[in-house]
Amino acid sequence: MVFELISSRRNPLVKALRELHGPSGRLQQQRLLLEGTHLLQEALRLQRPPDLLLATPQWMERHADLLREVPHTTLCRQATAEVIEAVATTRHPDGVASTLPWALPAHPLPARPPKFGLLLENVQDPGNLGTLLRTALAAGVDQLWLVDGADPWQPKVLRASSGASLALAIGRFMAQELPARLREAKQAGTAIVGTVVSGGAPYWSQDWRRPILVLLGNEGSGLSQGLLAEADTLVSIPLSSGVDSLNVAVAAAPLLLERRRQQLGAGALAQTQGP
Repeated sequence: MVFELISSRRNPLVKALRELHGPSGRLQQQRLLLEGTHLLQEALRLQRPPDLLLATPQWMERHADLLREVPHTTLCRQATAEVIEAVATTRHPDGVASTLPWALPAHPLPARPPKFGLLLENVQDPGNLGTLLRTALAAGVDQLWLVDGADPWQPKVLRASSGASLALAIGRFMAQELPARLREAKQAGTAIVGTVVSGGAPYWSQDWRRPILVLLGNEGSGLSQGLLAEADTLVSIPLSSGVDSLNVAVAAAPLLLERRRQQLGAGALAQTQGP
């Protein structure tokens, strides 16, 4: 198979792909920029084929098997390493970039309240947000509510999440939309659990197997007073005296995985006790 080789950074395609670094470009083109082999693999695994694949000849030779998984409807082009570097946001890209059709602004949340939801308020750091998305996917979160903060579709978040952004049901909301949303969730029986650095109940004291929506706040200031007032319960992670607080992405791991621990623990106990 012969592919057109793009060798100039001034090629119109390079300009179009660089525009995907920003939210206005993603909104205008209705697609995302996926940098690297792993994100391409994740998109294909999720049966979301890219509409464009741009790769060096060396990458195509090394990944011939993966290239065969790309549908014939995808436009494939070869490019020099210099062109790939011009397209990517990373300093040392691995030789491939692709684009994924994506409806923006995206609100692919189901109409029903979450069974296990996570609300992130004003999380600003793209690396933190990406890590939170990855943890949420691992913990089985079925809805992710974002209020302000970093754009989940920017390349850095997509990379930091290892593609979890593509698999989660994500909705972005304005702060004024939340009271009605939270009221609907409460009426449906969803517990609203807010997180605070100190003064809350130990997080493991809650029943995480029930329908629940966990609220996590900004890296520096935590949850706003408005969201704290909406919570049914406040929980904390007890820490030693040597540390005042944890990074929000680190704190999310024990909180979110407590649900699975309790689910698996209950199952193991039932098997031990027998009929």
